[in-house]
Amino acid sequence: MHLETWLTFLRVVELGSLSRAAEAHRVTQSAVSQQLRSLEQRYGRRLLERAPRTMARPTEAGQLLYRELKPLLASFADLEQRVRARSDVIAGNVRVATVYSVGLHTLPPALKVFLQKHPEVQVRLEYRRTDQIYAACTSGELDFGIVALPARRSQLVITPLGEDELVLVLPPEHELAQQRKVSLRALEQLPFVAFDRDIPTRRWVDKALRQRQVSVRYVMELDNIETIKRSVEAGLGLSILPAQALVNEVRSGTLVTRPLKEGPLRRPIGAIRRRGRELSVSAQALLDSFAADLRR
Repeated sequence: MHLETWLTFLRVVELGSLSRAAEAHRVTQSAVSQQLRSLEQRYGRRLLERAPRTMARPTEAGQLLYRELKPLLASFADLEQRVRARSDVIAGNVRVATVYSVGLHTLPPALKVFLQKHPEVQVRLEYRRTDQIYAACTSGELDFGIVALPARRSQLVITPLGEDELVLVLPPEHELAQQRKVSLRALEQLPFVAFDRDIPTRRWVDKALRQRQVSVRYVMELDNIETIKRSVEAGLGLSILPAQALVNEVRSGTLVTRPLKEGPLRRPIGAIRRRGRELSVSAQALLDSFAADLRR
């Protein structure tokens, strides 16, 4: 099966038209029809429902083929680009995803410096939930992802990028704000705003509290660090969050942070990528830049 046949099928599904796909590929409509027939003969299934005026919609089998085929061809195109790329040229596209608590506050300075140094690189930085980043890296959709508390998985390789410290965050008027350091035991039964239970940082904080037999009163569980900060500012509860993500609020006086008496609570940060995937020169350079910045 020729690669061009796969690409034609994807284009027909995306454009919903044989004639538009033919125009996009600069071939005749009959050539497109012939390629589609060869696909349907290969699988013994109808993949497209033909409508009047050369319109087309994927059947159930066609939808399945499209969903599975698109990331495979994207990976193949990426592979071709990396094989053809000169080893001494830093240019091209890099696709990265990160969790909000790292990406919004820690990565932008390093990314800005990198892009100033390498203007020929186009970086697509996305913000996603942790489970979505693992799935996208496993499928090869991303060059790499950056997560907190990276978990070992057989399909993935982890590159450690350093640590960040979690601190207690509270409104300035809270009585605990008068202390220079706060013990976790002082949080017993206090209202607490936390990450959702499936987020690794939530499990990390829960473990620290359990080890010291501290029970907080969870009043809100959220999936975004920005909404957690706004909830603490509103006086709905306390939280434990990465210090780097609180710099602006502390500077403006809307929040106060305090270190923990029990000692620093540090969470590892790491980059994950699919095992066996060789990073392009540009992707490796970007990962090296992030690593140098986070380890300072």
